[in-house]
Amino acid sequence: MNFSDMLGYADIGQLSRIASVYRCECNGHSKNDLIQSILSTLSRNDVFEAQIDGMNVEELRFLNSLMFETRDSFSLEELIARVQQSKFGEAEPQVTQAEPPEQPVKPKRSRKKNEPPPVKETTPRDIIARFKHQGWLFNGFSGPNRYLFQVPHDLRTRFRDTLKRKFTAQLQYTDEPHMYRDEQQLLSGDIRQTLHYIHHNAVQLAADGSMYKRFSIQLLDGFAVREELPAKGEWRFGYGRHFHHYPNRMSLLFDYCSSMRYFEENQLTLVLTTAGQERLASTPGNETEMLYKLWLRLYKIPIPNVLALSQWINSLAEQWVTLSSLRPVLIPFIKPYYYDDANKILDHRLIGMMVHLGLLRIGDHQEHGTVIRMTKAGRAVMAGISLENNDKMFLL
Repeated sequence: MNFSDMLGYADIGQLSRIASVYRCECNGHSKNDLIQSILSTLSRNDVFEAQIDGMNVEELRFLNSLMFETRDSFSLEELIARVQQSKFGEAEPQVTQAEPPEQPVKPKRSRKKNEPPPVKETTPRDIIARFKHQGWLFNGFSGPNRYLFQVPHDLRTRFRDTLKRKFTAQLQYTDEPHMYRDEQQLLSGDIRQTLHYIHHNAVQLAADGSMYKRFSIQLLDGFAVREELPAKGEWRFGYGRHFHHYPNRMSLLFDYCSSMRYFEENQLTLVLTTAGQERLASTPGNETEMLYKLWLRLYKIPIPNVLALSQWINSLAEQWVTLSSLRPVLIPFIKPYYYDDANKILDHRLIGMMVHLGLLRIGDHQEHGTVIRMTKAGRAVMAGISLENNDKMFLL
């Protein structure tokens, strides 16, 4: 539903709180006057943008996690989890070790009236209540004992458009670079190469389920995009089932083939299934879309807002844009994950993998350095994709 529809279903108490936030001058006892005044006030771009400008970074992250969803409703538990994921711990103080005094000093007892009032910590429920009072979340029941919150469709669009204008003003767009890399269809070709190799070779597996090194090296040598196997003892974590054993692109390729049941283990040897034989004979027309959906599913645990981040790259890189200007826009929304800091996640887990998926081109501009731009196929694939709607599509 749109904002005006939800206002019609809201009780007069919630309408009064929303009108108070926006300082609407109207008859507070008339539901119709409240609705008309709220709609008139929020239709002004300066009022809407002022509310967004007044948000802190955690509130922007929370809002950002809702903007690209196609779902209509969220439970309170889901919203609380999203607020908690928006806290990156930037304000954590650094503890320094001070030398102890030579003699113990008895602390002076301050007067109670001079003690500053304790600072109340903002809880996830406080942020949710604030969004509700601003009219950006509406609550109600759906089914027995199901208490859900909704974001108005038209406000979600306005949020995206407003933030896009603010982000775009910070970006530097360029002409086409003298050279760029485009990997469209290369991953699909290497999937076929993998299945062809397994079909014609007895690919043996170690006890941990990974291929022996000589098979991995032979496969990598035949791929269109060259990668190096992880170094012995290298710390690997969190980005798919096979991520511990194979480099990033190859790991995604094997996770996809496993999820599609293209091969199976038979006495520690990989053999093609009937589905694998069919894939070897022909390539599905929507394979890039399927790969993108699996990538979202695999990466959503280490990068909870991977859908929103990839959609922002899609929205902001319609033309060639410099990575140096895009980085400060996106970095505040990227939470570090173990030894992957925000910059590494942006460069390797997001942009690097979107290039491998054929969604993004990456180039080297003579004046501006690294630049990126979405491909036409990438923009088509990413249109209307929802992360939650694809959770059950793949069985790993």
